[in-house]
Amino acid sequence: MPRSTTAVETPAQRADDASLSHGLKQRHLSMIALGGVIGAGLFVGSGAGIAAAGPSIIVAYSLSGILVMLVMRMLGELSAAYPSSGSFSTHAERALGPWAGFTVGWAFWVLLCTAVGLEGIGAATIVTGWLPGTPQWVWVALFMVLFCGTNLAAVKNFGEFEFWFATLKVAAIVLFLVLGVLAIAGVLPGTDSPGASHLSDFLPHGGHGLIVGLLASVFAYGGLETVTIAAAESEDPVRGVAGAVRTAMWRIALFYIGSMAVVVTLVPWDDPEVVDKGPYVATLDHLGIPAAGQLMNVVVLVALLSAMNANIYGSSRIAYSLVRRGQGPKALARVTGGVPRAAVLTSSAFGFICVLLSYWRPDDVFPWLLNMIGAVVLVVWIFIALSQLMLRTRLEREEPQKLVVRMWLFPWLTCLAMAGMVAIFLLMAQEPDTRVQLYSTGAMTLVLAAAGYVWQRSRARTRT
Repeated sequence: MPRSTTAVETPAQRADDASLSHGLKQRHLSMIALGGVIGAGLFVGSGAGIAAAGPSIIVAYSLSGILVMLVMRMLGELSAAYPSSGSFSTHAERALGPWAGFTVGWAFWVLLCTAVGLEGIGAATIVTGWLPGTPQWVWVALFMVLFCGTNLAAVKNFGEFEFWFATLKVAAIVLFLVLGVLAIAGVLPGTDSPGASHLSDFLPHGGHGLIVGLLASVFAYGGLETVTIAAAESEDPVRGVAGAVRTAMWRIALFYIGSMAVVVTLVPWDDPEVVDKGPYVATLDHLGIPAAGQLMNVVVLVALLSAMNANIYGSSRIAYSLVRRGQGPKALARVTGGVPRAAVLTSSAFGFICVLLSYWRPDDVFPWLLNMIGAVVLVVWIFIALSQLMLRTRLEREEPQKLVVRMWLFPWLTCLAMAGMVAIFLLMAQEPDTRVQLYSTGAMTLVLAAAGYVWQRSRARTRT
């Protein structure tokens, strides 16, 4: 491979975000960073992890949380040095070559677009529960049009929606944690402290249960990468990334690990409502909080709508960055009013196609699509770690002033994080449910890598 493809920044990389607006303010980025860790997977999906791991879910979320902190630190180092709407895709291209940026970029685009459809379905399900008899597809279409329109207008609209969505999510989970701590201390009116009575059977299903809980917790952290994509369109990208990364540790500890500790301390891990209603609703019901179920449904709806908004934004910027670097259809690179509107429309359309597939082919094509994106987050993390491992030395030698954020104990913690990712891949291969996801994602990644390599070779030939 020619040295220029990895060591020298190409004109396309330098011009990557030249046409985009910089309408995101620091308050937008701060709340995107805060709210980005609070998704519907935390509010609802964590119930299955608790049912499998019991109280040891605290250990599972702690282990996966440490891994995520390391990944965010690596990504923060690279994104502060090279702010780009392509984020880790651009970093992978710079470190490993165009084929790597192509592979991880388009894999993540498929993940985000599919997630938009899934979140639309989830949000519509909640609304039709409140308004029975209304067609679910109408609500999905309404949400898609709303957030597609928001992202088409201006990046500050995306920022404003996310600011208020994140504010509501943060307020809800902080209130939950305050009520939980008061109940554990025995000072919440009408409740008695359970002490450690629900924690006695710490590993109810042994190591296997802990592994299932660990795998569930890993994928609950997906979405943290959006803040590094958004930072490229902020007033001060370097400051925005640095601030988000430096606060990642306490955000993960408070929102994820803290809330899991509250849930398993207050509610028996084998209570069926933990899975049926979700751990947060089950806990609030256990405390006798009036209308807890409906209140949490509102919060989950906000979390889903927030994720739809963020994923349409993230997918459009990843697509735009790829195309500006010559790795996709040129039509998607058109920018109007500082917004890549063709990329926004294409990403939204793909998301809506996923919704239609859930109706038309619910037994074959749709499950296949879900399996294909099942482990993409881990693929992204692997590329982030490899990129940071290769670029850190280059930065120290050539541009040390750009190392505003530094990975801790480099290269040892980078290598440790990579070992952790490999271990998760091996654990996925042992579990029947996740094995299919691992193989499907692996097949998609290999196809994209082959396509990226062929494209890279053909571009190199045309230049010689």
